[in-house]
Amino acid sequence: MSSEPASTDAGDLIIDASGVGKCYQIYERPSHRLLQGLFGDSRQFYKEFWALRGVNLQVRRGETLGIIGKNGSGKSTLLQMIAGTLSPTEGRISIQGRIAALLELGSGFNPDFTGRENVFLNASILGLSSAQIDARLQDILDFADIGDFIDQPIRNYSSGMVMRLAFSVMAHVDADVLIIDEALAVGDAFFTQKCMRFLREFKARGTLLFVSHDDAAVSGLCDKALWIDSGRPMAYGESRDVVQQYLESVIANRQGESSMRVATAGDAAQARHRHDMRRDVVNASNLRNDIEVVPFDPQASGFGELRARIVDVTLRDEHARDLAWCVGGESVVLDIDFVVDEFLERPILGFYLKDRLGQLLFGDNTYLASLGNEGSLPAGARGRARFAFEMPRLKAGDYFITVGVADGGKDEHSIQHWVHEALALKSLCQSWSIGILGLPMSKISLELLE
Repeated sequence: MSSEPASTDAGDLIIDASGVGKCYQIYERPSHRLLQGLFGDSRQFYKEFWALRGVNLQVRRGETLGIIGKNGSGKSTLLQMIAGTLSPTEGRISIQGRIAALLELGSGFNPDFTGRENVFLNASILGLSSAQIDARLQDILDFADIGDFIDQPIRNYSSGMVMRLAFSVMAHVDADVLIIDEALAVGDAFFTQKCMRFLREFKARGTLLFVSHDDAAVSGLCDKALWIDSGRPMAYGESRDVVQQYLESVIANRQGESSMRVATAGDAAQARHRHDMRRDVVNASNLRNDIEVVPFDPQASGFGELRARIVDVTLRDEHARDLAWCVGGESVVLDIDFVVDEFLERPILGFYLKDRLGQLLFGDNTYLASLGNEGSLPAGARGRARFAFEMPRLKAGDYFITVGVADGGKDEHSIQHWVHEALALKSLCQSWSIGILGLPMSKISLELLE
């Protein structure tokens, strides 16, 4: 499967890759390499290994592309070819603008130079003049925040300090394209947050290619995603959709492809009268956080081993009335109904609330609540998991509740049925909360202390 992004205005095209592939020659013995040089194309003494093949990719100004896949799938190979440190064996790659890449830690640094000397070295490699580096040096050092180590040789740095300095240089070279390959994984939490803030700001003016095993980071940061497996592009499109496909593949590989099936919930969910919570809320303020609840679709697709199935998902109020609308800050109950088709040793039910990009906001499951009271379920059993909580205040936009039933323990379990978008929520009013979502406060006060 090749990646084929939709065509748009070519004037904004920053990266254009067509039919790109990278092949390595694998020799069983060192002598075979010598023989290959002697015989040329008349004989072949090597085996071909295609690390990447069949990639068609277009990235435009302002787009953020996440690249996902397991280790050894070809992600780094693709980035190195885009960055220009590798040449493709076949196909072509066209780049417009200046590229700054953070690939392998320490690349572009001399271990015997001090951090300050390496700033000048690396920044000059990325296209800055000496005068430009002098003008930006203090900003680079402030961003890296490694103190007196800046005048110590790089070989004395920890991997986190190397990443700090490399990212800081990259952030100050006025690049049109930034390429990040898993480097943020070695940084401390505070610096990683600083980097993520910079990347979100950079999205407004530049193009970002981001590789990470953190599917939530890809969903939250990237507009689109490319999934590569064994050197071949498997899916390209909206990041949320591609991450969901990748997640299904990872679970299928872990549990065994033959055990995974695709199903709909069936007809167990019946049409019902749903109480409109707005009638019970006396609140004339235009800040009220009204949230529309789109009901569960019994035909919603899911995946898993299907020894148990989700048959209904409902959001209710405290009086067990089904909600067509709810209000941020009000108490709600999420009910997940399931049936058992084959014996389950230890069922676990859970849910996630995600935003439109698939970024995980919060979730929970029944594991801890059932500790000490674990019980198996026979075929034919029916059950309901109930989660009571206060609906957070949501910024205007679309949200989704993902639900699942599994069999096993907290760390080792098999997915039986997973429904990505069991419920859709649409927040219609801008909340006054700060951040991604707002939690209801039990009390807020201001007082003077003598």
